Amino acid sequence: MVNETTDRRVQFDFEVEFSNGGGLQGQAFRLDIDGENISDEELADFVICDLRLLMVRKVRILNKYVIHERHKRSIPLHKKAEVTTARLIDLSHTIVQGMITYKGFPAPLICDFMSREASRQFYEKGTSFQIGKIEMIANTGTYLDSPFHRFAEGKDISELDLPNLAGLEAVVVRMVGMASRAVDRQAFLPVDVCGKAVLVHTGWAQHWGTDRYFEGHSFLTESAAVHLKEQGAILVGIDSLNIDDISGGARPVHTTLLGAGILIVEHLCNLEKLPISGFSFNAVPVKVKGMGSFPVRAFARVR
Repeated sequence: MVNETTDRRVQFDFEVEFSNGGGLQGQAFRLDIDGENISDEELADFVICDLRLLMVRKVRILNKYVIHERHKRSIPLHKKAEVTTARLIDLSHTIVQGMITYKGFPAPLICDFMSREASRQFYEKGTSFQIGKIEMIANTGTYLDSPFHRFAEGKDISELDLPNLAGLEAVVVRMVGMASRAVDRQAFLPVDVCGKAVLVHTGWAQHWGTDRYFEGHSFLTESAAVHLKEQGAILVGIDSLNIDDISGGARPVHTTLLGAGILIVEHLCNLEKLPISGFSFNAVPVKVKGMGSFPVRAFARVR
């Protein structure tokens, strides 16, 4: 009587036929299995995956039989690898008709260029399309600032490198409930920001859509910006009205960061849903020439 815990392996031959001609053969292959048997279809799939074969037309499994033998690998090959799914967290405000992002700036106008009803004349019965139209300034909703936003010679939105916009290793610096509105360099001293997107969580996003959002927001100091530049941050984001103190005419944080090619994302939200680290940040704008800022669909991919 065979002990049910005895390891099993399958031995088989195979023939591979390629769609662009030619073939491949293998004899007396052995694979660990977890169970009494394994189908020819599963074995064919593993031959293709394990050998990384392309343009396969057909795989034939021959002379297959199961033997009782200790596994040579810690995990049976025929057992499908578990897929680790990442959680996606939206960090952007929704752009809607008439919303105000910044007082004094016009709200977006969102309408039909061609309605479904109007489109029906161009298509067969039962077929229609909506073609939308939007008029808005670049600084609407959650948006990204490029160096051109501040400096005429800086890179505009269309010139930004994708590795600086997508898949960035990121960290959160939590400043919710702080006594001061100003986030100074000390807040970043314990954090490794080199090569990362640094997201400053102030909690100000809770006021989005209210008059409170426009008054007394949290911001970074110039010394904080200088520290982030010196430590090699790639991008800095914040969940408030502006990364700078707007009580005067100077914008030292924009000047320091954008002058160093460090991108800025303002009006983030949902930062409270993120861990301190262990996630990537993405904020890719439309590739438009001559724009210094543009809305983004910012989101985090949490591992």
